[in-house]
Amino acid sequence: MICIYDRVEATKYTVITEKPDIVEVSFSAEWNPSLTDSVVPLNFDIRYIVRKGDSGFYTYVAVERLKDWPDMDMSLHVFVFRPNKQLFNYMAVSDEIQLVMPTEADRANGVTLAPREAVLMTNPVDPAFKGQVDDKYEYIQEQKDSKLKGWISDTSKIGFWLIQPSTEYMNGGPLKYDLSCHNGPTCVMVFTGEHVYGDDVDMVFKKGEGWNKVFGPFFTYVNSEQDRAGLWKDAKSQLEKETQLWPYCFIQHKDYTPAAQRGSVVGQLLVDDKYLSPTPKEACKAMVGLAAPGTTNEAWQSEAKGYNFWTEADEKGNFCIKNVRPGDYNLYGFVPGIVGSLRHPQLITVKPGNEINLGQVMFKPPRNGPTVWELGIPNRSAKEFFIPDPDPKALNKFWLDKPDQKFRQWGLWDRYPVYWPKEDVVFEVGRSNYSKDWCFAHFYRSDGKVWNPTTWQIIFDLPEVCTTGSYTIHIALAAAELTNTLVYVNNVNARREHYDTGTWGDDNAIARHGDHGFYRFFSGSLPSNLFVKGKNTIYLKQARSQTYMFAGVMYDYIRLEAPPPSSPAQPKEL
Repeated sequence: MICIYDRVEATKYTVITEKPDIVEVSFSAEWNPSLTDSVVPLNFDIRYIVRKGDSGFYTYVAVERLKDWPDMDMSLHVFVFRPNKQLFNYMAVSDEIQLVMPTEADRANGVTLAPREAVLMTNPVDPAFKGQVDDKYEYIQEQKDSKLKGWISDTSKIGFWLIQPSTEYMNGGPLKYDLSCHNGPTCVMVFTGEHVYGDDVDMVFKKGEGWNKVFGPFFTYVNSEQDRAGLWKDAKSQLEKETQLWPYCFIQHKDYTPAAQRGSVVGQLLVDDKYLSPTPKEACKAMVGLAAPGTTNEAWQSEAKGYNFWTEADEKGNFCIKNVRPGDYNLYGFVPGIVGSLRHPQLITVKPGNEINLGQVMFKPPRNGPTVWELGIPNRSAKEFFIPDPDPKALNKFWLDKPDQKFRQWGLWDRYPVYWPKEDVVFEVGRSNYSKDWCFAHFYRSDGKVWNPTTWQIIFDLPEVCTTGSYTIHIALAAAELTNTLVYVNNVNARREHYDTGTWGDDNAIARHGDHGFYRFFSGSLPSNLFVKGKNTIYLKQARSQTYMFAGVMYDYIRLEAPPPSSPAQPKEL
């Protein structure tokens, strides 16, 4: 398959609407077979809308593919803005991430690092950046938190913002990391991207498959005559206004669905785990969403061709998913502090104007028996674990006073041997602290030629061995890059592993400064005869050497369970 990087250029211009209070124009490009090797086989219709009284304009992109067109994969679809670099110097992508950014000139004389997006600024125009690393991936944001981003000009007191009231058209779901703003100055709207999730989220089309989708609309907003705090506050207020207007009533494209033709789904999510509570617990602050019907609980993560709709449940687990396009969906969900995820078996058909009440939806998380021990917090992230300090000669000072964002520093893969120079991680249940003794990423170890597998240990005591069945190990991965984790019980030199997760991962979360990527969950059965009364050790070993320095795995949560008792268990808190 030919790899094409296509910067879409319109070949046709059309005025769609021209009224005193609104103008909509179209810039379109149509594919034809003579362009096979140079242009992506898709039709693009890029729309811009200006409304009277608005300090900005709306943008959306309607994409179409006809059935008889050739096979293609689409891994990246972005809309990029480059504000005037002579004016805009201050970047803001969240309440916490706001800073003066280095310019292209500051980076120009620096040293290119690995990955190549990272530059150590050795001779910047602004001496304040000397010795610091700049990398666009340090500023990635989860999609649910990336609805407002932009730049401020301190000299002109102007703000330039991208405002996104809905992420229904973006791939990967609410937790998917992707680019926001970075050096340039640059603002990026990533409709479809694999930067931190890998090719699991690519769109794959075969000849005979037609498709269409509307990406957007989003609002480009400009404000002025205030200081940084005032411009940011005003932009947040504008986001609230745009969210109240969604879905917009003034969009003219045939493939866009207005509010009157959409439906909603409501219900209450409960967690049913008898080892946590004798009765089902309310799924406090669960993330609940609708996406295309799938065959796995995590199918929504790789969904890209259709639309997905997410909301956060309240403290009682009540949820209301509004403004859903008509169609067939599965209900998906996950709960903070609870391992695993939900895929409701019922096919949900949303019709225009209808509200579907699912009542109480029961989520039974993975569970085979009582907990022997657990490591970490099941939150789809690795940032609660130990994160090494960055190299003092190659860091970004902005993150130094933000310990919860420490994982964003460059080069942490090289810091593992600083803290574990000879021996790898050893965690003793009941004595060790995972925020100090368990590294946030299971790295490989370089010998100067290749990156060799490392073996981590979890040591624990068993007062007695239960022989009525098998033990179970649950391993939730927050991210994986070219890894194959092998599990051994008490004998790391056994002829073969006792459990094998298989080879997974193309996340790039390590290289691109994430605390998570594509979530994966594994459960393995471990025969009771592998365990002994007293001290036991579980070994987690990477299967083979790598030539890729960014290979590794981030654990979200690990739990060992004893065989289920023959009589009903007494509930206990973990």
